[in-house]
Amino acid sequence: MMIDDMAGSVNLHTAPADLGDGAILPNLLLFGETLRRLGLDFGTANMLDLVRATEYVPLGGSRNDFRLAARALLVHRRSDLELFDEAFQVFWRRPAHGASMRDLRSMGEERRYRTPRIAPHREDTSDGPPSDDPASDDAGERQPVVDLQRSFSAREVLRQRDFAEYTPPEVAAARAMMSELAWDLGRRRTRRRTWGDGSDVDLRRSMRRSLAYGGELLDIAHRRRKAKPRPLVLICDVSGSMERYTRMLLHFVHTVAVSGQQVEAFLFATRLTRITRHLAHRGVDQAMAEVSRAVPDWAGGTRIGEAVKAFNYRWARRVLRSGAVVLVISDGWDRGEPELLGREMARLQRSCHRLIWLNPLLGSPTYEPLTRGMQAALPHIDDFLPAHNLHSLQELAHHLNQLTAHRPPPRRSQPRPRPAQATPTTTDETTTPNDNTPAHTRRQLNPALAPTFRHPLWGHPNIPGG
Repeated sequence: MMIDDMAGSVNLHTAPADLGDGAILPNLLLFGETLRRLGLDFGTANMLDLVRATEYVPLGGSRNDFRLAARALLVHRRSDLELFDEAFQVFWRRPAHGASMRDLRSMGEERRYRTPRIAPHREDTSDGPPSDDPASDDAGERQPVVDLQRSFSAREVLRQRDFAEYTPPEVAAARAMMSELAWDLGRRRTRRRTWGDGSDVDLRRSMRRSLAYGGELLDIAHRRRKAKPRPLVLICDVSGSMERYTRMLLHFVHTVAVSGQQVEAFLFATRLTRITRHLAHRGVDQAMAEVSRAVPDWAGGTRIGEAVKAFNYRWARRVLRSGAVVLVISDGWDRGEPELLGREMARLQRSCHRLIWLNPLLGSPTYEPLTRGMQAALPHIDDFLPAHNLHSLQELAHHLNQLTAHRPPPRRSQPRPRPAQATPTTTDETTTPNDNTPAHTRRQLNPALAPTFRHPLWGHPNIPGG
């Protein structure tokens, strides 16, 4: 079908009979289905807008105007522009041998054109490769067929496949798909103020404006608090148990670092290493080489508690002052003390705006957080999410884009059942000063939430009162 062949403006709702008995609208819908199979993301409302747009951009007019209108309504990603233009040229092509518009419904299955044709996917029920019998083809060269379902399916399979199963070509394709994700952590209000629609009066600007009215304060200027984007802190596990996922997760860290966000990145196995400056390289291969040389304990043991403690004591005040969002990427296998991990995770949660733990093993339907490390860290985590394939990273980006300005209430662990105690035989039971409730039934304080500061001279024998 060729748009230039139609004369005058054609209304898709009331197409005249000499133009194919209203076959224009089905062809538009078939064009939308073709684009969806190619991987373009748009909804039914966009197709309805395209139908309405034909009243202002007539099909009988300029072909380029219709192409630009359809591209503006159906293409939402810059990377899909070339794919849309190629699909438009193939779909809305000039028919051979005077074919009518009805031939477009079959997408060229019955007619042979010299240009490549697009055929919808069909289940292959044959037992072998297609026959090369020349009698089965029409006169002329055999025309290549582009299978839309296969090209779209490869992209979807790559999204659902586990990172541990990727081949080198799939790693490159996944890296390109990671760059399409949008990361927006929201904005935070600062203490600084700027002019705008606020409640405070800006006296300096108001006095400056009054000069235009002879010194009369007729135009009152106001101030509002500034808003800045939230920073992101990534703490990634590169120990031996994470070796299958380390490379793809480092590609993910590099993609976020070069996306324009304010990012601080750290790697740990048995010790903590800051790699923020190594991720400044735009080339991912050079950045990975710099990171591998900077981390001395790559693929070693795991001491999550000591790594988090090092972050809290050395880096927290530098990178968490602006209400940062912290992502901890680890499988939870820890050789350190679980009490240390729980205490330091509680401190980290109190210092940041949101604490999110990404576990690659969480993508398995049979996974349960039964390790000592995960059991100690879970009560202090705001969100526990998987990170084993591209789909999980896409869901993570959507989750980060939906973060609220206020922090949700912290997760509380369920109290463990205490062993039954013997009933005291004496009647002089210790009670609280305010009521008759026994002292042993009072609410127990969490030692991880207690203050940990102690003066260096506290308890010194030479200090009076020490």
